[in-house]
Order: sequence, then C-alpha cells, then structure tokens
Amino acid sequence: MNANQIVNMITRVIIRRLVNGGINAGIKAASRKQSSPERDHNAGQRPKSQQNSGSGVKQAKQAMRILRKTNRF
Repeated sequence: MNANQIVNMITRVIIRRLVNGGINAGIKAASRKQSSPERDHNAGQRPKSQQNSGSGVKQAKQAMRILRKTNRF
C-alpha cells in the first residue's frame, strides 16, 4: 500500500464521519422542529410520550443506512 492509498483511505474516513455527523444533526434538528407546538396542532390531544417517540429518527437513520449500502454497488 503506497502513501497515496493511505492518504485517500484516511480522507474517506474523515469525510464519511463529517457527513454522517451532519446528517445526524440535521435529522435531530428536523425532528425537534417537527414536534414544536406551532406545527403540531394536536399537541393537547395526545400524551407527551406519543408525540416524540423517536421512531421518525430511527426510520430516517435506517433509511440512510440502506441508501448507503445500495450506493456501494
């Protein structure tokens, strides 16, 4: 393995971590914004535990994982 391959490998790892961190931050910010009282008109009708269960964040992360796997091929 030559120096160019090592540099490329390290660059890919760093970029992948930065992109994934940005995606995770964006998903969390979007889920917080979505559960805000202005956007959720039925906030008084449902218990708090059902409003922000986190399933949307999990689904988005799972979709990103599947998308990354399919883009490799």
